Parts: sequence; structure tokens; C-alpha cells
Amino acid sequence: MAGVIVFSGRFLDFAVYENDYILRAARESSQPGKFEALVTKSATIQDVARAARVSTATVSRALSNPGLVSETTRAAVLEAIRSTGYRVNQAARNLRMQRAGSVLVLVPNFGKPFYSTILSGISDGFADSDYTVLIRDTEKRPMREGELAEAFLDGRIDGAISLDGGLSPALLARCAEQGVDTRIVFACEWVDDPGFPSIRSDNTEGARLAIRHLHDLGHRAIAHVTGPAGNVLTTARRAGMQAERERLGLPARPEWIIRGDFSVESGHDAAKRILEMDHRPTAIFCAADMVAFGLIAGLQAGGLRVPEDISVVGFDDIEMSAYYVPALTTIRQDRMRIGLTAASCLLGRLSPPEDAPSDPVTEMIPVDLVVRASTAPPRD
Repeated sequence: MAGVIVFSGRFLDFAVYENDYILRAARESSQPGKFEALVTKSATIQDVARAARVSTATVSRALSNPGLVSETTRAAVLEAIRSTGYRVNQAARNLRMQRAGSVLVLVPNFGKPFYSTILSGISDGFADSDYTVLIRDTEKRPMREGELAEAFLDGRIDGAISLDGGLSPALLARCAEQGVDTRIVFACEWVDDPGFPSIRSDNTEGARLAIRHLHDLGHRAIAHVTGPAGNVLTTARRAGMQAERERLGLPARPEWIIRGDFSVESGHDAAKRILEMDHRPTAIFCAADMVAFGLIAGLQAGGLRVPEDISVVGFDDIEMSAYYVPALTTIRQDRMRIGLTAASCLLGRLSPPEDAPSDPVTEMIPVDLVVRASTAPPRD
């Protein structure tokens, strides 16, 4: 539930969101008596019951479980809410239901543009629920071993979505010991523990698509700038790259695998190494778009043209990819769908026990190749 007061011209709009119902009450500011009553006096559930000529229990049912009352009764309750300006006391409701009314999203680096669309999807996924979404940056402030379990036990959160696959096993074990692990969902990144639901892109297939695209253009000498060591995305994308390279019978040189960390800086550093190579690749697959941006800038500063002299493919399709110069060929992740699906998964696990899913799920979101201006056939 949420309440919003918006002043617009001569009107005061008050919205109550409850079980997908949006009720709006407008009061002319030229009617001071009614205006003051709406603003200065908080209506109670008893006021709503009197206005609707029903019991307070019926009002409660109409709001929390509308299927239990008739259409006529529900309409009367909603009209009474509109006329009285009643707002549900969410804090008191959460206390009665012994829940926090909040979910926590753990983000490895809130400043990275990649996460913005996933967070938007999560927010949209909870928009029609009674839950408030909280965000925690786990890179700037890593979680202590027992901190997540304590947040559950202290009544600060009801569930969590982690975009960080680097949470420590000890932290997750503590959650399992306290019986709150069933209310944790991983999105984008994941952990090896099969007990946790995971919503992720098909990273391996995405890497294969990138190598196949470069091969189809005629490239045979293909390098790869990876993500950080130990990261599940790094592992999955490198595995896909190697599998497709082997399938196509492409040559491999140790120096064509360059360690990066998903940052612009690591791409720029990789460019310096490539410029110094005796056996320079004709194409490069980067594990992230940000790496590709830094790589292209470094290659161009060193005198190489993209794609005339060397082709570059990224991974993610963040917003800047379409506007970079040259526009970046990349692997598109459906980040909005990842966020929406993660929210839906967690909402299902926060349902009453009889309705909640019993088994963890792993949902693989398909990826797409987006061809732009950073790739072209190799020079003869």
C-alpha cells in the first residue's frame, strides 16, 4: 500500500493503492471546510465502516482479501474510503502480520549503469505489492557474516534479492541456520549452492553468439578480455567463448586471453597489451560493454581504427552502447526481464506457506546478438 498527496492547481489528489485498486479523492481548495477535514483529521477504519454501513471486519476483508466480500459491499467500502480520505496504517498492519514490509536488494556496485535497468525491473515487480524496496551496495560496504540473517531476524526485511554472486558461503550458511534462506533469490549473478533460486541470462550462449558472429565475418584470430577472477559471469562467458572457438577450430594463443574486471580502465589496459603484441588478433570479444569502451578508446589512441583495423564485441547492451562511437556490437541481456522475474520469484516465496513454491528454480533468460558498427570483416 502507498499513499501519495499531490498538489496541482486547485486540487488535492489523494491516492490509496490496495490490491490493485487506485482510489482518488479530489477536493476543491475553494471548499475550506472539506479541505481542512481531509488534511487535518485522519479518518479511521471505524469512520469507513460507518460511512459504508458495514462492520470494521468487513472493511478489513474488503481491503486485504476482496474475494471474500460481494461486489456491492466492496464498492460501498471503496466509496467510503474515497469520501473519508482513509489511509491504511501500513506500519500497524505489518506489526499485526509480523512482517517488516520491506525487501532488500544487494548490488555489487550501485554506480555501474548496468544495474539500473535490473533495479527498475525489480521496482516495477513490487509496485503493486505492499513491500518497500531497499538497496544496499555490497562493494562499498561488504556484508558481515551474520548481517543478512540479523536483518531478517530483527524484523527489518522479509526477503532479499542478491545481484552479487560473491556473498560469502559463511553468510549464506548463517541464513540457512536461521531458516531464512528460502526468502533469498539471486538475480544476474548466482552462487553454486542449488538451494537458492537464480534468475540469470544465458551467459554461455551469449559468448558463443559473439564468437560465431566474428567467425562469420571472416575473423580467425579472436582475443578475449575477461571479467574479474572468481566471478561466475567471467567463468560462464569464458567457457562459452572457448567452447565455440574449439567447435569452429579457431587458433588460440595464451596472450589472447587478457584479464579484465568489467571496468573501462581494464579495457584501456588491455588495449595497451594488444598494441604491443607481435601476433595481434583481428577481433576482440569483451566480457562487458564497459570493458569494450575502454578498449576501443585505447586502440584508437594507439592508432588503430575500429572496425577497419580490428573488430570489437561487448556484452550487456547497456544504454551507452548504441551511442558510442563506433556504436558497439554487443550481446543484449534483457535486464528488465531479469528484474521483473526476480521480483516475481521472491513474491512467490513470501506468499503464505501453502502457496509458496517448495523447490528452488533456475530461470535462464535468453540473450540476443545486436550488430552495430564496431564489427566488420578483417582486412585482407
